[in-house]
Amino acid sequence: MISDQNNNIPFITMPISDDEPELIPLLTNEDEELMNNEQLPDIVSVLPLRNTVLFPGVVIPITVGRDKSIKLIKDAYASDRIIGVVSQKDVSVEDPKLTDLNSIGTVAQILRMLRMPDGNTTVIIQGKRRFKIKNIVQEDPYLKAQIEPFVDHTKVETDQEFGAIVDSLKDISMQIIQSSPNIPSEASFAIRNIESPSFLINFISSNMNADVEKKQMLLEMDDLKDRATKVLEHLTKELQMLELKNQIQSKVKTDIDKQQREYFLNQQLKTIQEELGGNTPDKELSEMRERAKTKKWSKDVSDIFNKEMERLGRINPAAAEYSVTLNYLDLLLELPWEEFTNDNYDLKRAEKILNRDHFGLEKVKNRILEYLAVIKLKKDMKSPIMCLVGPPGVGKTSLGKSIAEALGRKYVRMSLGGLRDEAEIRGHRKTYIGAMPGRIVQNIKKAKSSNPVFILDEIDKITNDFHGDPSSALLEVLDPEQNTAFYDNYVEIEYDLSKVLFISTANSLSSIQPALRDRLEIIEISGYTLEEKIHIAQKHLVTKQLEAHGLTATTTTFSPNMLKVIIEQYTWESGVRTLEKSIASVVRSVAKMVAMDEPYPTKITAEVIRKALGAPRFIQDKLLNNEIAGVVTGLAWSANGGSVLFIESSLSRGNGKLTLTGNLGDVMKESAVIALAFLKAHADELNIDSRLFDQWNIHVHVPEGAIPKDGPSAGITMLTSLASVFTQKRIKSKLAMTGEITLRGKVLPVGGIQEKILAAKRTGIKEIILSIDNEKDILDIKPEYLTELKFHYVEDMLDVLKVALTTQKAKNAIDLTIKESSKSHHTELLHESKAAHPIVKKKKKAVRNR
Repeated sequence: MISDQNNNIPFITMPISDDEPELIPLLTNEDEELMNNEQLPDIVSVLPLRNTVLFPGVVIPITVGRDKSIKLIKDAYASDRIIGVVSQKDVSVEDPKLTDLNSIGTVAQILRMLRMPDGNTTVIIQGKRRFKIKNIVQEDPYLKAQIEPFVDHTKVETDQEFGAIVDSLKDISMQIIQSSPNIPSEASFAIRNIESPSFLINFISSNMNADVEKKQMLLEMDDLKDRATKVLEHLTKELQMLELKNQIQSKVKTDIDKQQREYFLNQQLKTIQEELGGNTPDKELSEMRERAKTKKWSKDVSDIFNKEMERLGRINPAAAEYSVTLNYLDLLLELPWEEFTNDNYDLKRAEKILNRDHFGLEKVKNRILEYLAVIKLKKDMKSPIMCLVGPPGVGKTSLGKSIAEALGRKYVRMSLGGLRDEAEIRGHRKTYIGAMPGRIVQNIKKAKSSNPVFILDEIDKITNDFHGDPSSALLEVLDPEQNTAFYDNYVEIEYDLSKVLFISTANSLSSIQPALRDRLEIIEISGYTLEEKIHIAQKHLVTKQLEAHGLTATTTTFSPNMLKVIIEQYTWESGVRTLEKSIASVVRSVAKMVAMDEPYPTKITAEVIRKALGAPRFIQDKLLNNEIAGVVTGLAWSANGGSVLFIESSLSRGNGKLTLTGNLGDVMKESAVIALAFLKAHADELNIDSRLFDQWNIHVHVPEGAIPKDGPSAGITMLTSLASVFTQKRIKSKLAMTGEITLRGKVLPVGGIQEKILAAKRTGIKEIILSIDNEKDILDIKPEYLTELKFHYVEDMLDVLKVALTTQKAKNAIDLTIKESSKSHHTELLHESKAAHPIVKKKKKAVRNR
């Protein structure tokens, strides 16, 4: 539909031929008035129509095929082009008579006549006015009839109801045009531009989806309002049917399109896979059944597998559930059900491998050899759950590989550091999108054996949040009584983990859940001494780094003295990890010289080390002299191993205020408070005037304030420091101590004894004070670590002071005099101290020396 640019008269496009479409103007109000005022002829040639009804004002093309009709059209087209058009009652009648025609028809004007390529004649006609046949006046060569006008009897110009009906006709017609894909969009333009209500009704009646009988009924209605109402009823039903049809077609089309698309894609994929030699779904399922025949699983697992296979065969390969089930069955096939590697029971070989790869670690090695011995004798034993606890870099994790090689088992490692989701251990249920088995099952699948050496690394670094507590999930894994039937949420079948040798590693036991710690066989691994580090570097680290950097042992060598320089000046650790990195840096500097054809050192010197590593990063702890009162050497433990800790105390005139500095934690501050309280309570026994505590301020400081410090083990060190400063006596030279104190004066045991002893030995300490309850820890330490060391085991704090304090006055000793107004009997006691012992008035208990 287009509009003429000059007069804005709307035209309808009539496709007549392939050359150019015919532009026919729509009927306007003026055209309709002129048409209604035209005089009808008394006799007209009658053209029977088979399948349509012509309404006044409407333009339609018709194809003429009968000989009579063709002659009629030619004669009329040659004269006035006026004919009468009447629809047949029975479309099957080839030569209709008066009785075969409806009595009401439409006078039409032939607008154009065309001869089509197939031999038929097509004419475009426009209806003028309705007529009624009175009688037939001619039958040959075509029908002619005497007619009379058929007019509307109702005037509707001012009828509001009629106007509403016409508006509704327009609205519903527009909706039908928009909803129906078969109606061209030009029709909506025509509907909007028709001004005449009667022509609008005729136009809609002619084009609506109705049979010839219904259209003929509308043509014969003489009341325009009734005819409009009937058309509105029909359009309303047609719109409802169209909407319902569209809904059904849309739903069916979506389902069919999806099914057809999936079917075609699957067929194409199947064809492509066959062309490429790949596996089709059917072939893949048959291969899985063949693989299942070789599995050594139990009947329960076999039944579940077969059931899932039958279910998989009924699922469309394009469905999402297909891939979920396929992945599940593939996991069942990949898991090593009842598949074990054969253990190597050669104990001497196992011992040789363990000694080859790791220096020291005697407890762990002996425990593995014991396990092998029992397996060799009994042939069946549940694997122990060991936990190696020690500082970083001492070889806990790498020990697992050596154990696996010694046993002849597969090796897998799982890092637990930062793990916070329980599903990481137990897996997710298959119903979740992207579900996976837990990492325990995944690593068992990776090992392809049900009895690997399984390293649970950093078990003390597990965290928990709203996702669950992974350490609680590990309770079942690490319990020999429960892990025979470990349940993974994804597998949904119990799996036997009792043959797996679990070895966990940790830096500290304090953060491990008590219930989990109870299931572990704790084996503590201490740090290495200087001599051990030198030995490890010579036997393992230097050779490893030379090979890693393309050098040989003949290229350059490290002497024990140079290794000692690296250890003391560039590392500060219990293990050898930083030592290995430092050696690697030195080796890289030599490799660069070799690659650039520059002179390179065949022996590593201090100068080479300094150029490669820079200035020394660490200065080894040096003993402070004992000339000043209040300076005491303590022993501390950290994740990096043991170290010495100096406690310094000083006095200044004041009112007895206690100040603590050095970045101390609450427990360490409490130790200082307890030490001072004990000192006040036992001032008479220590020949200290109690009034001194009210007239002197006390300041206790622990050097290296940037490093946080906490813990109870500095209790006896703080007590000794305070006693020294209040008596102004020196502390015994080359003496260190560690132990917790109580208000009752008891000395309690502390941990980390071996690391603390190694630190004391590195520093040059010769005597160490410990709680008597720590004597058992000394018995577990290698004798070579204890050479040149003397231990004092004490039970209470007065014993500590008897060992630590000397009779010598400190250098630059403070004159602790009491103000004259405050002199009393206690001042006299200060000057009348007994010569038997200048510090302790009475002998309490004999101190055991070793």
